Amino acid sequence: MLDRLKELHEHQFAGTPDTEIQNRIDHYEMAFRMQTSIPEVTDLSDEPQHVLDSYGPDVKTPGTFAANCLQARRLAEKGVRFIQLYHQDWDHHGGLPGALPKLCKETDQPAAALVKDLKQRGMLDDTLVVWGGEFGRTAYCQGKISTNFGRDHHPRCFSAWFAGGGIKSGSVYGETDDFGYNTVKDGLHIHDFHATLMHLLGIDHERLTYKFQGRRYRLTDVHGHLVKGIVA
Repeated sequence: MLDRLKELHEHQFAGTPDTEIQNRIDHYEMAFRMQTSIPEVTDLSDEPQHVLDSYGPDVKTPGTFAANCLQARRLAEKGVRFIQLYHQDWDHHGGLPGALPKLCKETDQPAAALVKDLKQRGMLDDTLVVWGGEFGRTAYCQGKISTNFGRDHHPRCFSAWFAGGGIKSGSVYGETDDFGYNTVKDGLHIHDFHATLMHLLGIDHERLTYKFQGRRYRLTDVHGHLVKGIVA
């Protein structure tokens, strides 16, 4: 599959010699070399049974969130600097009562196990764990209250959680109204979110400013402030 993909890219580059195509080829090659340079990361034979059990029954099933959480810890141990995990299918406009418990069962135990595992190995202090999505869901139902109702998109307020990496543990930042509809205190704007994440990674977001199409940009656009209330 990789060989055929390489042939397609090279065929396209021959007809359209765009450096972006060559960059794409180089990126695929680099990603492949990175993945094959540490094959032992995917070999779980050296993991104690109590560690496997802590991540839940799906931990040995490739592609599950549990398996990916354990792989994340093993990659971090090998010095990988950025690791991103996905878990999809939370878009419950219907069928929420049956789907949400299933997804929580798939994610809650492995996510907690990952944080605990990092802490037990002395890795949590310099590893930042961020759990979140792009928007929340309404506190009220979408559709008639029945066995198949759902919840709509809700960007006004929603939650994310952080662990390790300089975060103030055991704290809550921000409040909503009694109905979970609007933010009433300490709302965290996306630019402030990014500025704070970069601060925890040792990056001052105001140090890099560049011009693009006539206006100035930073990694947080031209906005963003460090939110000291969530930093230890």
